[in-house]
Amino acid sequence: MRIQVLGCSGGMGDGRHTTSYRVDDDILVDAGTGLTTLSRDVIRRIDHVFLTHAHLDHILCLPLLLDSVAGEREQPVTVHAIPEVIAVLEAHFFNWRLWPDFAVLPTPEAPFLRYQPLEIGVPVRLGAREFTAVPAVHVVPAVGYLMRGERGSYLFSGDTTRNPALWSIANATPDLLHVGVECSFQDSELELARSSKHYCPSLLAADLASLRTDVQVWITHLKPGYEAGILAELAVDARHDYQPLAQGQVIEV
Repeated sequence: MRIQVLGCSGGMGDGRHTTSYRVDDDILVDAGTGLTTLSRDVIRRIDHVFLTHAHLDHILCLPLLLDSVAGEREQPVTVHAIPEVIAVLEAHFFNWRLWPDFAVLPTPEAPFLRYQPLEIGVPVRLGAREFTAVPAVHVVPAVGYLMRGERGSYLFSGDTTRNPALWSIANATPDLLHVGVECSFQDSELELARSSKHYCPSLLAADLASLRTDVQVWITHLKPGYEAGILAELAVDARHDYQPLAQGQVIEV
């Protein structure tokens, strides 16, 4: 499984793009502004999109992806998400007011978009690849994903704050090679991190105290302009080798 980072920032500007992973040629995990780095030919090959939650920085480019290539595809794009996220997309996004309802266009029998509800903890297999929604703790219903390839697994936190269940899953996954975990704020904004349900270094370090040390920890969703400060505060915790995810980076599992 080849995981390419299209966007991993908590904002935009100066080359930053919001969250999206391209998995092999045919799968996306989240649909933030990182999609704008792809050509139409590459976009046309996307058959599946796994969403963590319905905040704009994670779904913003989904309508444009469909609008750009749907008429050239023979099959709908399948959006995998928990039911609460699908309900938001139906009510507030693909609702004819903000964007046309691609779940019934061009016809209900042959739409551009198909929804596939997910259940937390139940794997979805696509060939040799496996995607399992895992719990996230955010201000809206949300999940992360355990992505398993032939070599091992990558655990993506999605947007979350302190989340013991996530780290229990990490430690119970014997083939886990990498964790991609958000850390949005510096400790000076601890109360903002708590109220918006994101990690800051002290909250993350407290949770990662239980994570085994043979797993590479990648930091994502850093707020623009605060990246260096967040990483400096994380570096105080010497138990793990914290490295920032980078746009264009490829991780293979």
